[in-house]
Amino acid sequence: MAEEIIAQLSDPFRIALSVGLVLTMLRTEGVSGRWIPLAAGVVFIAVLIPVTMQPREGAARIVAIGAGLVSTSLLVGVVMALRALVLRAMGR
Repeated sequence: MAEEIIAQLSDPFRIALSVGLVLTMLRTEGVSGRWIPLAAGVVFIAVLIPVTMQPREGAARIVAIGAGLVSTSLLVGVVMALRALVLRAMGR
């Protein structure tokens, strides 16, 4: 499972989707809130990639989805932390 998480953390498609998720959440935060859209987006990304793409050799789909939940959550957390650092540096 650790190998699957490491492979997913370096997946450029998952990184781009995670950044897009945070940017979309920021634009719609006033209407839809923050945490529910982020949680729904993390689940969507975690399920979308293993279901639509070829599974890695030796990786079961359920393991890939579970690892996707962990890795996507970490990526979204990193993007949110970077946003907080940028806002702090800008004095907001």
